[in-house]
Amino acid sequence: MSALSWLNGEAFTAFGQHILWSDMIGNTIGLAALALGWRRSIWTWPAQLLSGIILVGAYASAELGGGVGKQLLVIGVAVWGWRQWQRGTGQARDGSVAVRFASRTERAALLGGTALGTLAVGGLFAAFPALSWNPWPDAYIFVGTLAAMVAQARGLVEFWFAWLLVDVVGVPLAFSSGLAFSGLVYVIYLVLVLWGMRDWWLRSRAGAPSLEGAAA
Repeated sequence: MSALSWLNGEAFTAFGQHILWSDMIGNTIGLAALALGWRRSIWTWPAQLLSGIILVGAYASAELGGGVGKQLLVIGVAVWGWRQWQRGTGQARDGSVAVRFASRTERAALLGGTALGTLAVGGLFAAFPALSWNPWPDAYIFVGTLAAMVAQARGLVEFWFAWLLVDVVGVPLAFSSGLAFSGLVYVIYLVLVLWGMRDWWLRSRAGAPSLEGAAA
């Protein structure tokens, strides 16, 4: 049996839901990545990279084209975010990356880009049903995840708000797609997001130097 076949095999069944190894392992690593992000540790990015690689198999087995595309995007953005944080590390007193609120221009760009991106990707999925059986929620999560990761790479507190909005749709979509462990992890994500949002918010108000200023 190949590693890919094993990863897409069933780990166990719980409450009538079949739990895949790829779904369980990938999301557990993703959960650790979010916790590392809350602590502003640069190790959040290699963790997200590994999680994305494993979850490609999970979403492919569920025939969620948007999920596969999202994880491929996660892999690419994780590499970019890793480089961004390497440039910014050491600016906070504890050696971690400093955080800040987005400017009005950055906030408008994130909101506008997310809205237009969701319309474009959702339209693509709707036109080609083979890409996703649930096009609009899939597109929303696809684009919302990209927006969240870009905001995280720039050290923006809005990163947590973006993840919160993704979770609202991600939980029911994961359960309805047969990815029960993903659904459970999304619920845990929600708790970490609220916790991380509070921490980054307080740190940004403390007047820490910005990541953007450090990278200049």
